[in-house]
Parts: sequence; structure tokens; C-alpha cells
Amino acid sequence: MWVLFAVLSAIFAALTSILAKVGIEGVNSNLATAIRTAVVLVMAWGIVLLTGTLGGISAITTRGWIFLVLSGLATGASWLCYYYALQIGDASRVVPIDKFSVVITMVLAFVFLHETVDWKTILGGVLITAGTLIMVL
Repeated sequence: MWVLFAVLSAIFAALTSILAKVGIEGVNSNLATAIRTAVVLVMAWGIVLLTGTLGGISAITTRGWIFLVLSGLATGASWLCYYYALQIGDASRVVPIDKFSVVITMVLAFVFLHETVDWKTILGGVLITAGTLIMVL
């Protein structure tokens, strides 16, 4: 089931890039990021309320809160940089660099989360890196 949601995530991420590139025309990138963030905020809290999972907030540990806040800050920084890059660059060049985060995530997962490194993962990372370089150079 996780594969289905991962594929849907990729599809929605692709739509996000194209819709953002069209929508950001003539709009300050920071303002555009704030509008996008407000929409995501309303949508996320709506889903929490609709699924009845708000009660789980009291079970979040201090460590959980710290890392969720840090993740939110990283997301915000990523979105601000992404929207500015989209505003001044071509989507077909910005997006591959943004998606290079896949390789960075893999390396961080190996180093900090001690996830298993195998030849398929290394090969995939090398191919993604090569593809990114080919597309943007």
C-alpha cells in the first residue's frame, strides 16, 4: 500500500511544480509560498479533524515535537528556496535539482538512521545523480 501512496505523492509533486510555475508568474515567490502553505495548513488540519485523530496530539513526546518542528522549519526553507528557484528558472531544470533530495535523503538515512545499504540503492543513487547532472548541465 505504501507504494501506491508514494506513486501518488510523485504525481502530486509533479502537478505542484507545473501549477506553481504557472501560478507564480508575476507574484513574489515568498507570497506564493505563504499562500501555498496556508492551503496546505487548512487541508492538513481538515484531514486531522475529518479522521478524528486530533486526540493523538497529547501522545506526542517532547522529542517528537522537537523533530516535527525542525522538520517543519526544513520544509519551510525548502519551499521558500524552491519557489524562488521556480520563479527565476525553468521548471524543467529546477525540479530535477530539487528531486536530487532523494539522493541526499538516502545518504542521510544511511548515516543517521543506519538504514541498510545495498548495491541496488547505491546504483539507484548513482543513476539519479547522473540523470540530474545530465539534465541541468
